[in-house]
Amino acid sequence: MKKEEEKKRFPLFHKIKNNEAVKTYISCQNEALKALQYTEHSFAHVGIVTERTLYILETLGDDDHTIDLALTAAWMHDIGNIVNRVDHSQSGAIMAFQILNEMKVPASDIAPIICAIGNHDEGNGVPVNRIAAALILADKSDVRRSRVQQDDESKFDIHDRVNFSATECEFKINQNHSGIKLKLHIDTRYGDIGEFLEIFMDRMLLCKRAANSLGLDFHLIINETSLM
Repeated sequence: MKKEEEKKRFPLFHKIKNNEAVKTYISCQNEALKALQYTEHSFAHVGIVTERTLYILETLGDDDHTIDLALTAAWMHDIGNIVNRVDHSQSGAIMAFQILNEMKVPASDIAPIICAIGNHDEGNGVPVNRIAAALILADKSDVRRSRVQQDDESKFDIHDRVNFSATECEFKINQNHSGIKLKLHIDTRYGDIGEFLEIFMDRMLLCKRAANSLGLDFHLIINETSLM
């Protein structure tokens, strides 16, 4: 999307995307996670999550204002990691509130944004509104080799192996808008489907709930085998 179109259609998102404090929090939280040996949560991740949030809600016909709020939530959804990985969704929601409140964004717009951020994690998240549902699906579907931040394959943990093994990822809503699929190809030389399910099953079940709340069926397909 061109900058002028983004600014016109999604003015709040445009401001947040260019906010220097938000940029700092995104960058620094990923540095902290890298030190803790987590996968990438920086601008590549928030960019993909934002693009998929846009894709979901635009495909389903949501209005530009709702999408603007959703993109704002997507861009800031992981900033709470700068505080701690534990309960990062709640920390991020509080941080987002402070940023948006200082920008004098109306409470009626802040509320669904921080609600979505605070409910995006599989530990205790719930698709409480359309923004939260889209954010959950966009976030949990980001499985890719380039998320691995560990250079030494001999030191890969299960999260590294699973993400490194994901060589293809397709995320698509079907033509009649009745279902959404996450289709992956797992290179079993690096990780197996059992390991994927071990760490991703809670996320995939949350995706199913999120899809259902949007009136969609959720389909997980790995190596041409339908698992959900």
